[in-house]
Amino acid sequence: MDHHAYHRALENALGGSELPFSQQEFAARRHTVRHSMQAQGMDALLLTDPSDLYYLTGYHTFEVSVHACLVVTHERLVLQVPSIEIGPAVVTASVDEIIGYRWESLAEVIEPLADTLAPCSIIGLDAFSAGLRHGVISELQKRLGEERFRNDGGELIDRLRIVKSAAELECLRESARITSLGLRSAISIIRPGVTDSEVAAEGARAMLEAGSEFMSLQPIVTSGRRIGTIHVNHKRHVIGQDEPVFLEFGSAYQRYTAPMMRTAVAGRPTDAMVRLGELCHALGETLCDSMRPGNSFEDAARAAETVLAPHAEQVFFSGVSGYAVGAQFPPSWVEGTGFIARGQTREFETDMVFHLPLCLRIPGQWGIGLSDTVRVTPNGGVALTDNDWCVAPLR
Repeated sequence: MDHHAYHRALENALGGSELPFSQQEFAARRHTVRHSMQAQGMDALLLTDPSDLYYLTGYHTFEVSVHACLVVTHERLVLQVPSIEIGPAVVTASVDEIIGYRWESLAEVIEPLADTLAPCSIIGLDAFSAGLRHGVISELQKRLGEERFRNDGGELIDRLRIVKSAAELECLRESARITSLGLRSAISIIRPGVTDSEVAAEGARAMLEAGSEFMSLQPIVTSGRRIGTIHVNHKRHVIGQDEPVFLEFGSAYQRYTAPMMRTAVAGRPTDAMVRLGELCHALGETLCDSMRPGNSFEDAARAAETVLAPHAEQVFFSGVSGYAVGAQFPPSWVEGTGFIARGQTREFETDMVFHLPLCLRIPGQWGIGLSDTVRVTPNGGVALTDNDWCVAPLR
């Protein structure tokens, strides 16, 4: 059968059977998005980020490298996916129409998409989405006119996604629970002579066994002087006596990720390691105290910078004290809707959720990373994860 017959057969048997949230939850999200569209004079949104499609429809698949998009108008939701993804679209998504195109034939993308958008005078785009393909948008602009398209569609949906509903918070809490299990299990096997890859494998096993879906980032494990280089990962390196071991895990539950960092030592930590761990803790406490409605993201970042300032010449810090997390797909669990950093003037709102990636690195020597995923409340940040904020000695 072709993908049209496949669509019909699946729809009859399993249509909507893996919708991740209730129809009421999705209806509330769509109502808020459409209200914002109307306020900004948009007739349609053309969305291509897999997490935006998921947020509004439930559509999810592990194959996120192909072209897929969602057209949101005030009346309809139209999802376009390649033929190979018709199955996930039918069983996981709630939309008014699914448009399929042959996986091997991108030429079939433009005409039905242009027909769907033709009645819309103002179309919002997420111009910074990794899924927005130049070939697609340039052809649409040729057919429909460049003047119809605006580049602020991504900002519209980001402003809404960053504040989490009760259902989303429950998913983040469950991710936090599974992430903690993975970290504890991984730390339990750390000792001199074990490889960083073995530690990562144990953490992944524990999270998958506890119910994690495919993760947006694999478990991150480095040891010793490799910790001093940001964004390297396990690579068959043998852990040495008294070396620190940095771990950053994030399980996925209904695609929501609550990451956490911990650092253990394969033996006895030095006084310097303990002090750097205490500095991470002080930074986390300062940030949580600042993460309250009425304060800006920059306010919190500057408060943390004041704590870090006496040590800023000795350690490398990324410059981002927190980033929003929620529902994501590979290659990252970073939601991208907000950052706690200089120049970020948006104010905190209750039920925003941030990961605070507090890793301090001494280049070429070692580093210490400790973090929580934190929910904004009227009284400041409250952790969803359960870090003990200690550099754990292991003998």
